[in-house]
Amino acid sequence: MSVITWLEGGAERSADWRSESGWPAPRKVVVADDTMNADAAYRLALDGTALLWRGDFQNARQLLSALVRRVEHKSDRARRAKASKAPATPAELFHRHRLQQLQRARTLAMLLIPFEADHTIPLRRAPDVREACLEAYGRAHRPYVASLRELLGVIGAHEWRRKGVRIPALDAHIHPWYGVFSPVRGEYVELVAQAPLPNGAKSGTKLAFDIGAGTGVLSAVLARRGVQRVLATDMDARALGCARENIARLGLDAQVEVIQADLFPGGPDQRAPLVVCNPPWLPGKPSSAIEYAIYDPDSRMLKGFLGGLAQHLEPGGEGWLILSDLAEHLGLRPREQLLGWIAEAGLEVVARHDVRPTHGKASDPDDPLHTARAREVTSLWRLRAIP
Repeated sequence: MSVITWLEGGAERSADWRSESGWPAPRKVVVADDTMNADAAYRLALDGTALLWRGDFQNARQLLSALVRRVEHKSDRARRAKASKAPATPAELFHRHRLQQLQRARTLAMLLIPFEADHTIPLRRAPDVREACLEAYGRAHRPYVASLRELLGVIGAHEWRRKGVRIPALDAHIHPWYGVFSPVRGEYVELVAQAPLPNGAKSGTKLAFDIGAGTGVLSAVLARRGVQRVLATDMDARALGCARENIARLGLDAQVEVIQADLFPGGPDQRAPLVVCNPPWLPGKPSSAIEYAIYDPDSRMLKGFLGGLAQHLEPGGEGWLILSDLAEHLGLRPREQLLGWIAEAGLEVVARHDVRPTHGKASDPDDPLHTARAREVTSLWRLRAIP
């Protein structure tokens, strides 16, 4: 835990610093209150100066909204200026978009909120966020400081966890934890719910591995489809807790076991007739914990799954790779490279089931990556070890 320091009342003060995005504690901090106007706050934030809020909490939220409008206005001007130049390649557009996202996040993270050790906020009209912060951060031992933008994400995640996400394939809700990717993109869940289970394996479908289980939604779908035992793996502590809670809530403890493991469970001789993996779909470096569900540095998880799949499949068994092709349309990973990795791993493609995404960005012409998103297809690749 790092420490943030600032001057207040003529004395140096400090508190623990929390940032789920991994931002370092700001070096320049000024105390701000309701007299701070949005233009002055924006200039300070752009300069890398953080504002530790001492005024009314609801006024801080209004100030954050004003900063968002200024950041978006600046981004719109930059896009118009670049649109007049030579058209960028899809990969250039993507990297430019990522840079703008990081710059936007860094600027908006400069509005800071103080917390007591019990997660209460010592500001006027501050909401009770103790339960939400306890879920996200665990117990605190000292007062701390975090960005207001992160706090709003914590509050939103708490509501997602409380209400859950309805999964038609389960006729039930999955409750995501903070930092665990929510199964709001239901097309990949439907692919797993509808693809024919392998019948050529000597054990039928008595056992399946779910690699990178996340919320546990795919393990639950497999169990509901009649797979007698599912071993679900993940390395992230939050994901493990989230999956276990969801499996218990659905009454599937007897069928699904959640295990901490890097990719495959057990030793190299542990085999199953069905091995399922839904890896992050874009090669790249995550900028926060939640982005590990989207960005796979150097395609590590994807290559690890493909490289180890053959030795973990029973004869006649299948590996199901659920993957969006957005990376291909962005020029980040050509289809030939994916097919090459499959062949190098001693695998063959038995079949492929495709579905187009239905999320809002896929049909939003104002999205900076709209051209690529409009062509995106999510596929379930049915793979088998070459005899």
